[in-house]
Amino acid sequence: MCSASARGMHGTLCSGSVISPHAHPISHFHLQIFGGLVWILVASSRVPIPMLQGWVMFVSVFCFVMSTTLLCLYFCGAHGGSSSWVTLDAICQGTASLFYLSASVLEAYSTYVTAYLFSPHIYRENIAAVVFAFVATLVYVIHKVCSLLRWKSS
Repeated sequence: MCSASARGMHGTLCSGSVISPHAHPISHFHLQIFGGLVWILVASSRVPIPMLQGWVMFVSVFCFVMSTTLLCLYFCGAHGGSSSWVTLDAICQGTASLFYLSASVLEAYSTYVTAYLFSPHIYRENIAAVVFAFVATLVYVIHKVCSLLRWKSS
C-alpha cells in the first residue's frame, strides 16, 4: 500500500499505473537543467571538427525538446493512466542515454585532441561542456533505470 505522502497530483505513484514527473528521484526538471547547460556550453565551445560539434548539438537539442515535450504532456495529463506511457518513457530515456553517451565521448575526444590548439579560456569552456555532457548522461541513465524499473513492475 502507498502512504498518503506518496500521492501525486494525478493519483497514486506507488502502483506504477500512473505517470507523474515526480515518480523518479531524477525528475524531468533535472533533465531540462543539465540538458540546457550542455546545449549552451556546446554552442559556445569551439570544436574544429564540424561533424562532431553538429552531432553533440543535435543530441543536446533533440533530448531537450523530447524531455520538454514529455514534461508538458505529463502535466497536461495526456497519459490518462495508460501503461503504454511507462513504455514510452523507458524508450525515450534509453534513447537519450545512448545519444548523450555518444555525444559526451565525442566531445571529450575532440577536447583532448585539440588541447593545445586553443587558448586556456577556450579550453576551459570545452572542458566544462565535457563535464556537463557526462553529468547529463548520468542523469539520463539514472532516469532510464528508474523508468525501466517502473516498466518492469507495470
